[in-house]
Amino acid sequence: MALPLLAVASLYVPFSQAEAMHYQLNPEHTSVIVTWTHFGFSHPTADIPNSGGSLVFDKDQPEQSRVDVTLPITQIDSHVAALTKEFKGAEYFDTAKYPTATFHSTKVVAKGDNKFDVEGNLTLKGITKPVTLHATLNQQGMHPMVKKQAIGFDATGTIKRSDFRLDKYVPAVSDDVTLTISTEAYAK
Repeated sequence: MALPLLAVASLYVPFSQAEAMHYQLNPEHTSVIVTWTHFGFSHPTADIPNSGGSLVFDKDQPEQSRVDVTLPITQIDSHVAALTKEFKGAEYFDTAKYPTATFHSTKVVAKGDNKFDVEGNLTLKGITKPVTLHATLNQQGMHPMVKKQAIGFDATGTIKRSDFRLDKYVPAVSDDVTLTISTEAYAK
């Protein structure tokens, strides 16, 4: 009698536990915005389009979640042609030598109310530093247009330019730079 009960229990366990979902970030619906303070007068922005990567999310065990993102720094756009050219040059991002930046998460901490701290390593200009992104789960479920499971997050974080040898004009132009990210990802 115990054997059939054990067999039924072993069938039940895999179905009762949610599995982590694997997603691919959609570059067309991923926005990476960089903001800084310009001599205290304004807060200009630059976009890094076509960012891509993968995301694994486990709603029941968020600590098992992870994210890996590649940012094509060669495509940065400050909305001012001369500044964009300067950003791509050797005194800033040196995109000829360092065409991409990467973020690899090391820890995800649930903060409640669909909020998570995503700790990880940002590599920019060959330098790797820890960064924490404060993320909000916007929605998870079937996407009505692409007919796939989808997930969407918004996240913010702050980095110091000087940590990555991007310290031209500091402190007149802020050392702290805010990253604002919004992404939509589809099940693999």
